[in-house]
Amino acid sequence: MRRRSTVAWGRDRFRVGPWHGEAHVAYISLQPESPPPSVDGVRTCMDHLVERGYTSALTSALNDTEQPAFVRAGFVPHEALYVLAHDLHDVPGEITHRLRRARRSERHEVISLDNMAFDHFWRLDQVGLDEALAATPVARFRVAVDEAVAGYAITGRAGINGYVQRLAVHPAHQRVGIGRALVVDALDWLRRRGARLALVNTQKTNAAALGLYERLGFVRQPSELTVFTVDLAPGGVT
Repeated sequence: MRRRSTVAWGRDRFRVGPWHGEAHVAYISLQPESPPPSVDGVRTCMDHLVERGYTSALTSALNDTEQPAFVRAGFVPHEALYVLAHDLHDVPGEITHRLRRARRSERHEVISLDNMAFDHFWRLDQVGLDEALAATPVARFRVAVDEAVAGYAITGRAGINGYVQRLAVHPAHQRVGIGRALVVDALDWLRRRGARLALVNTQKTNAAALGLYERLGFVRQPSELTVFTVDLAPGGVT
């Protein structure tokens, strides 16, 4: 199985690897807190992927400043996401479910839960879970337990900003407050660790997640994130 690697061009750095383990679909992400990439850097990355046998590629969710180089290199929008922010001034109170630190032995169970909670495009595999945990300098990996793992959250902090990196609840345990408990726990931890802002993104069609975040004090931001895709097959890139 292919593993993730780094493609470098000047100051540009791209993390690349298979998407959900699919041999011919690549996933491209940018290094956290890195400057917007150049067009030449994106095209170098694409050439690298073609040499490795990939026929198409998807990007991570890109903000407005990260997108132009990919668009100029031939990428097209695949899906847009809302960005929501919480100022951490008023964090909701009591947590009503049992939460604890996730154990390494539970990672396969967490991935199985994640795959039941999301449709195929958004599911995590082991590599994706590892990258979510490594995406920020400091991370918190918590699970809700009801005999088995019923939900989990990954929260990260980079400087004064916090990120709800991942939140999933087992379909059999949804709508009983587990998602709320995990988010409240995340916000409280970020505030205690000195963060001043918490950010999260979610699909525009995910009404349940949007409702949860907004009830907990997150505010939808004017800017959005976009996932892009490109065909790397001969004739697919100009």
